[in-house]
Amino acid sequence: MTRTPLAGVACSIARATDLFGDAWTALIMRDVLLGVTRFDDLAEDLGISRKVLAARLARLVEEGVLERRRYQDRPPREDYRATEKGRELYPVLLALMNWGDRWCADGSGPPARVHHLGCARDTTAVTVCAHCGEPLTTGNTVQLPGPGGRTGPGTRVLGPLLETREPISADPAGAGPDPRG
Repeated sequence: MTRTPLAGVACSIARATDLFGDAWTALIMRDVLLGVTRFDDLAEDLGISRKVLAARLARLVEEGVLERRRYQDRPPREDYRATEKGRELYPVLLALMNWGDRWCADGSGPPARVHHLGCARDTTAVTVCAHCGEPLTTGNTVQLPGPGGRTGPGTRVLGPLLETREPISADPAGAGPDPRG
């Protein structure tokens, strides 16, 4: 089955999942960001075929998410390191991990812990407003049209819906209107 490319959809989620929408790519990034950087180690850790791994790594390098770095000259050997673009995926993976810990973990608990070096405590990912620090939820946010938005494949219903929305403030007395319409 041929996968439909999403890079042309006027949606940042669609564009990002065009690159990161398969489990292998997310797991490769998890491993690289946590220090598993050599091809053979990635193949062994993930149990992925060498052909699939090579294809995913090539795409991540092509997209500027990973870079290849020589660590040995004889024989020539390279490993994979996250670029700035790749390192910025860490919070995304932490958010996915947090969701998986809550909704998909078995009874034995989360498979890994995130330990913050700054305060020396275990923590979880929290998405908050960049201005006030309040956690972001579907109940206290609204999606509005952006400058790059357009109606087309992948946004034929959503595009016009966003165009009808106005920024609103929550009711200071409590519940406020539902920002989703």
